[in-house]
Amino acid sequence: MFKREIKNIGDLIRQNMRNQGLETPLLQKRLIDAWPEVVGEVIARYTREVYISNQTLMVHLMSPALRADLTMQRHMLVNRLNQHVGAQVIADIRFV
Repeated sequence: MFKREIKNIGDLIRQNMRNQGLETPLLQKRLIDAWPEVVGEVIARYTREVYISNQTLMVHLMSPALRADLTMQRHMLVNRLNQHVGAQVIADIRFV
């Protein structure tokens, strides 16, 4: 009799996504979708646009005071967002 290698379906899906080059865009989408949940709905209301460019999360804010406050907390926000996604997706946040 021969032995079969048994693999977890989740591992197979992740491996296939990685081979197809779809893992990073999916993680980026999850991180962008997590922005309101991580920062809260009050800050999310002042957010106009969120996107990722070269491992930097670009966040357009409507309030200069909020922009200054969040700039001081950006390292903590980077860690919280990456932890929420479960991978190192971004290295920095830029508030515009």
